[in-house]
Amino acid sequence: MFINEFGNTAFVIKDKDKVIAYLFGFVSQTVQTGYVHLIGVRSGHQKKGLGKLLYEYFIKYLRSIGIQNLKAITTPTNERSISFHLSIGMEMTGVENDSGIKVIKDYSGVGEDRVVFTMKFT
Repeated sequence: MFINEFGNTAFVIKDKDKVIAYLFGFVSQTVQTGYVHLIGVRSGHQKKGLGKLLYEYFIKYLRSIGIQNLKAITTPTNERSISFHLSIGMEMTGVENDSGIKVIKDYSGVGEDRVVFTMKFT
């Protein structure tokens, strides 16, 4: 479904017929920014650079259409996602919460803080 709906901003890596990694992104309709909606790598295939590779493909696409900004969002408790996004050069925005994680308060509704990552590239 996501491949059909996201089209040229959906990237999938397969091992034979099995999907082992994916990134579903889109271009914001309000600002010149690419947004990663979902990224996932099967546990047996993690730590092999597949997530980074998927981001590189999405960034390459964004560059081709003149976009130089990227955004991704996760929850403050998703330590693996936070670590991954920082490792590829994204920056957290917002203010530090009690755990020292930068968040945007109420981003997803009242009491629903989120970690908002951004990256600018040329």
